[in-house]
Amino acid sequence: MATGIKDKVAIIGMGCSRFGERWDAGTEHLLTEAFTEALADAGIGREQVGAAWYGSAMDRVNVGNSAIPLSTALRLEGIPVSRVENMCATGTEALRGATYAVASGAVDIALAIGAEKLKDTGYGGLPVASKGTLNDLWMPYGSAPAGFAQLAAGYRAKYRIDKADLKRAIGRVSWKSHQNGAKNPKAHLRKAVEMDTILNAPIIAEPLGVFDCCGVSDGAACAIVTTPEIARSLGKKDLVTIKALQLSASAGREQGTNQWDGSYVQNTRNASRAAYAEAGIQNPRKELSALEVHDCFSITELVTMEDLGVSDDGQAWKDVLDGVFDADGALPCQIDGGLKCFGHPIGASGLRMVYEHYLQLQGRAGARQLKNPQLGLSHNLGGVPYNGVCAISIVGLEGR
Repeated sequence: MATGIKDKVAIIGMGCSRFGERWDAGTEHLLTEAFTEALADAGIGREQVGAAWYGSAMDRVNVGNSAIPLSTALRLEGIPVSRVENMCATGTEALRGATYAVASGAVDIALAIGAEKLKDTGYGGLPVASKGTLNDLWMPYGSAPAGFAQLAAGYRAKYRIDKADLKRAIGRVSWKSHQNGAKNPKAHLRKAVEMDTILNAPIIAEPLGVFDCCGVSDGAACAIVTTPEIARSLGKKDLVTIKALQLSASAGREQGTNQWDGSYVQNTRNASRAAYAEAGIQNPRKELSALEVHDCFSITELVTMEDLGVSDDGQAWKDVLDGVFDADGALPCQIDGGLKCFGHPIGASGLRMVYEHYLQLQGRAGARQLKNPQLGLSHNLGGVPYNGVCAISIVGLEGR
């Protein structure tokens, strides 16, 4: 019988490029930037990496459909290298492959890395199916803002929330993340934004304004994983281990039946339940120290609080306004600025979230450091609320 992977895999090194409009760098440069940091952090040579998983979703010109550009850029000689893609959950999918390889005993040390050069598409959001200026544009569904605006409509209708109240709560989500992102030197957007500016910004898809939608960025992030035993033999202490890694994909119920009311994301509920069981978490609101969630749109973050079980159904908007998820709140969310401030280079986002938890758990987060964090949850969502995939990873100090 399966027993899960709790504490079977340790993270010994992580790296993250600077996110932004990286006209100065190609995909290979972003990969190298993240990998160089991770390798130095791990204190190993590249020849010790036994296998690698490369997350890339839309970078067709620079990457194509194989992992060869990764092995070439990083000079990973003679090892298996696999390219993975799972919509916007691609970054966590890469981590899942590397983690499972180590947990199974297939390799001693594995690399998970993700990168994307979205600015090269010349498009202002996630691309649609057409030709781009420098890169092909591709998206398997219509407008992302419209899809997630429907989530806001479903949520407001179900719980009979006043339109102005929900707008304030959505704005508070954006305000909080921009406050946090101002302290992060690797974020794309590093300027705090006032609430009045957010609430009065032009509407993209009602009720989502400009500041309620994450931007487009280039970036890369990676993790090097091994067994706790090998980690200790390398002199590592206070290990950050993976407590759970779960994924749920839509089976079509939301689109194909009338069972879904549009107010929540079923995949997040499925994946989080499985992750809590694997990690042995009984009360996520009390046991988790920090959250990194897929705030592609601010309403997504708000609804995710209920899908993760850290807010009661119909109450997340109140928790947001009460400051529960602020940097000094009971359960900080997006302490690094989230997708709001980093943008969403698809292959990198899931790993970038884990990178923040990794730094926090080791007390290395600088001006945004939390007090005594123990467990961090990352939520990486792909697709739209009615047709997508959700990946949940939980990391923490060994023995927690």
